Amino acid sequence: MNVAAPRGIRYPVENPPAAGDYVQIAQGVLWIRLSLPMALDHVNAYALEDDDGWTIVDTGLDTKRTRAQWQGILDGPLAQKPVTRLILTHYHPDHVGCAAWLAARTGAAIWTTRTSYLYARMLTLDEQPLPTPEQVAFWTSAGMDPEILAARKTERPFNFADVVGLLPIGYERLQQGDVIEMGGRRWDVHIGHGHAPEHATFWSRDDHLVIAGDQIISSISPNIGLYPTEPNADPVAEWDESCHRLAALAKPEHLVLSGHKLPFTGLPLRMRQLIENHENALKRLLDFLQTPKPAGACFIPMFKREIRGGEYGLALSETMAHVNHLWLSGRLTRTLSEDGVWLWQARGEEPYGQRNQDNG
Repeated sequence: MNVAAPRGIRYPVENPPAAGDYVQIAQGVLWIRLSLPMALDHVNAYALEDDDGWTIVDTGLDTKRTRAQWQGILDGPLAQKPVTRLILTHYHPDHVGCAAWLAARTGAAIWTTRTSYLYARMLTLDEQPLPTPEQVAFWTSAGMDPEILAARKTERPFNFADVVGLLPIGYERLQQGDVIEMGGRRWDVHIGHGHAPEHATFWSRDDHLVIAGDQIISSISPNIGLYPTEPNADPVAEWDESCHRLAALAKPEHLVLSGHKLPFTGLPLRMRQLIENHENALKRLLDFLQTPKPAGACFIPMFKREIRGGEYGLALSETMAHVNHLWLSGRLTRTLSEDGVWLWQARGEEPYGQRNQDNG
């Protein structure tokens, strides 16, 4: 007798492994928890066993603590077989940081998408002692708090090289439609966008496992940010397209192994939640922007709470992504103030749907 899988979000394993430790989450698949020095204090990695060795998916930051945690894993559950492959879901530091160290330690090949490889290598080489003029102009245009902006102008910014090792020359490219083998399974590669360009996810053909990186997380919505490298991009539209496309693949029985938080089932519901979270934020912003305001004044309607401390930079980039999406789709106007700040305002009943030109 077949029993339908529960359709709500459920957590088959409620207690994660300790930092630097692991649990077996499925046959031939180890769930590894690595430390992060921030409010989100962990990242998940996975090791998949085949006859000839191990594949590791994502690597944590390149810090002494993470290296020590990996050394314990290499000397422990992975000791009897070589690590042959490092798969990087996307280029963010907590996922690619320790890849260079692990590759040098094990001789494993790096597999990732082209954009992830190029971004990670470029950003690790691009070390800046102070913010660039483009960064300062972008922060100014976003309406960054004047005290925070004044401090940032004189401080060394975060550099990838602080926590990311330089990837070696040469990698194996992953792209949409690929089928790869790891952990005794065949996996379809599906690419998402929005949180990071060309983010790889892996969907098992042989059971119900999905390795999702940060594209799909159980209890937090991935950051969808706009940055000075591409100040008129539309990551919210890319995110929305990716979520709808991946939602068509989702089944209630899928066990999703994410880059953070707990593995879960109930993927169709979670995909609806991820889509609705951003749709609702856009609606709140439209209601709030009946009069002109900078993005930095929109945190309450965007996040429904005050934003302070270490969250500020990510919150500002995410708010900019959302107001820019509304502008590109014709629902907001924007005017550049004399101080170089974009002021955003709802269009009201005017028609929309086309990418706009600047009003200021």
